[in-house]
Amino acid sequence: MALASTETTTTSLDFGPAVALSCRECGARSPLGPDFACTECFGPLEIAYEFPRVTREQIAAGPANIWRYRALLPVPADVTAKRNMAPGWTKLVKADNLARELGLRSLHVKDDSGNPTHSFKDRVVAIAVEAARNFGFHTLSCSSTGNLAGAVTAAAARAGLDACVFIPSDLEQAKIVMASVYGGRLVAIDGSYDDVNRFCSELIGDELGDRWGFVNVNLRPYYAEGSKTLAYEIAEQLGWRLPEQIIVPVASGSQLTKIDKGFKELVTLGLVEDRPYKIFAAQAEGCSPVSAAYKAGHDVIRPVKPDTIAKSLAIGNPADGPYVLDIARRTGGAVEDVTDAEIVDAIRLLARTEGVFAETAGGVTVGVLRKLVAEGRLDPDAETVVLNTGEGLKTLDAVADHARPTAVIRPSLDAFRAALA
Repeated sequence: MALASTETTTTSLDFGPAVALSCRECGARSPLGPDFACTECFGPLEIAYEFPRVTREQIAAGPANIWRYRALLPVPADVTAKRNMAPGWTKLVKADNLARELGLRSLHVKDDSGNPTHSFKDRVVAIAVEAARNFGFHTLSCSSTGNLAGAVTAAAARAGLDACVFIPSDLEQAKIVMASVYGGRLVAIDGSYDDVNRFCSELIGDELGDRWGFVNVNLRPYYAEGSKTLAYEIAEQLGWRLPEQIIVPVASGSQLTKIDKGFKELVTLGLVEDRPYKIFAAQAEGCSPVSAAYKAGHDVIRPVKPDTIAKSLAIGNPADGPYVLDIARRTGGAVEDVTDAEIVDAIRLLARTEGVFAETAGGVTVGVLRKLVAEGRLDPDAETVVLNTGEGLKTLDAVADHARPTAVIRPSLDAFRAALA
């Protein structure tokens, strides 16, 4: 169901190896277009591919960003020549200090704070920009809990597109500043993220939103594919093997489902050995509808009103929640949550042990990692990866109460010796 008009015809589109949209629920296929819901059953749509033969050597010869995987993404072959943010190929930090403190044998932190606007959202937006170009859209838009708004306005500026993004009015000030500095329009709405998202769904059907690409609504099937690059990079950076355990933060749940999809694609293409892996989903206790459903043994997610410092994960009605449950159960993982106090403590733990300053979502994943280890629900001998999806400078308020000088002294050695005593 096309919910935004465009004069571009399907035959003129260039989405590389992507061949169709496919419904996750009923499997019905439809042509590539700015659609997100199946016309047969209203299920969510995702990209179907006919992949070429791809080798590790071909990938390694590519650029040090997500376009090294362009043969596996819904983008044209010449995407590297286009004006975009070229995110990705962020550090996989070997976290020996944190592993030792938690009692783990092998631990890595995939630190996506190194992306252009300092969160993983640059990956998904980069794919959405190419879809917007294909469909002839002139404006990029989104509903956002903060990081996405900044990624969209930056990417639009780079691509020469207009931008208009929508956020809840109570976001962290640093994220509001970042989203506004790149230009475009930033509209704050009184209400939760779910209220903002509902408003954007109405705007898509109105003439005001004509020729607008809403990256996480009518461009969602393309946008979501960007998260697969996290799976690709982790496997390649581990020496072309899958981690045995991975902890992923959950807001809408899309990132986790696409990481699973990316791992499976690597196996199908023969790029990695097929071996079991467990995916653990991490939520903040103040917004944990997927965790609650998992613990209750339910398949249906009951929406909640978010109340947590982890605002980037504050989605009370996660669209991919049921799929997160399926993946956690299928892989032998779990869904767990941590309190705001545990989030803050985990941010400080990661910074103190590995020099990585995570935003609150990273505090959620590290906090859940520590909780799972303490409760014996995660194998301490298995190779483990934990995601940090954003930069701690965006959520300074979360740790501000703990940030103060060790001492305030006069500029003399005697004063310093006294302070050390």
